[in-house]
Amino acid sequence: MALIGHQSPEEAFLEAWAAGRLHHAWLLAGPQGMGKAAFAARAARFLVTHGQGGEASAPSLDDVGDSAADRLVAAGNHPEILHLTRQLKDKSKDLARNITIDQVRGMIRRLHFSLSLGDWRVIIVDAIDDLETDAANALLKTLEEPPAKTVFILVSHSPGRLLPTIRSRCRTLRFQPVEHDVMAAWLHELRPMTEMAEVRATVAASGGVPGKALALIDSDVAAMEKKLLAIAATGDPGNRLREALAREVGGTANRARLELVIDIVPGLLARIARDRPVADIAPVLAQWDRVQRTMRDAIRGSYDGAMVGFEIGNCLAELAPRGVSTR
Repeated sequence: MALIGHQSPEEAFLEAWAAGRLHHAWLLAGPQGMGKAAFAARAARFLVTHGQGGEASAPSLDDVGDSAADRLVAAGNHPEILHLTRQLKDKSKDLARNITIDQVRGMIRRLHFSLSLGDWRVIIVDAIDDLETDAANALLKTLEEPPAKTVFILVSHSPGRLLPTIRSRCRTLRFQPVEHDVMAAWLHELRPMTEMAEVRATVAASGGVPGKALALIDSDVAAMEKKLLAIAATGDPGNRLREALAREVGGTANRARLELVIDIVPGLLARIARDRPVADIAPVLAQWDRVQRTMRDAIRGSYDGAMVGFEIGNCLAELAPRGVSTR
């Protein structure tokens, strides 16, 4: 799949490598869905299949280097690429809430061993926002005294929430939302059977984030919007629609559908506000704020999809016309 939104970060990374001034820690900062994890994987592959740099330039992170090392990367078996991500809970399909201190300690132990292949070892942390407090402090000590020939690539969706001392040890590459015209052309190329009117609406709803745009266009947006608007129109007496919504977005398997709901609800609220007299807009704004609080609380907690879905349904039900019962 063609990538979009990586041009400036890629140029900065390759320029540093070619000049022999590759920083030991790179912070990939930007909205979730911008492709930062894909960039991290491409950068790691490039480093372990190329030399130290400082002698030659490369036109792209996809430039083919050492073919044997490249085959190991493709198979997921390269010994010098280490990933830190949230792990599955014991006997569960759900991910743990955090990257733990034990995971970071295990990574640090690996750093004491000599390189077994190539000139670089690459540590990818996806996402560094998920580090528990002790794990973040342990990682910080390593960033302060980094091992030679080791590069850390840290993915962050909320860099402002990181320890300032971690941010100060990193060179930041920012992934900005893509301009709407550029996104529309890219999305239409990927999904040529989709009408341009739907492509433009999808781009607008995505906020310029490619991952969100793809999720939206590959989902039955119209059907989900119809369900959400039905809750707002009827107040959902008896909670039948809200309970169905909670089932549809609950659990790990339905995370993409939950994210779809989160993406389209602000647009629905804006549409409802436009259709109402000015005097009746305040309740819509109040529910918009309530939706935002629900998301912030969910991120701080266990991110229970069913709970988030039901609460979003509650917000919409409160917008039912006067005289329509929400009970």
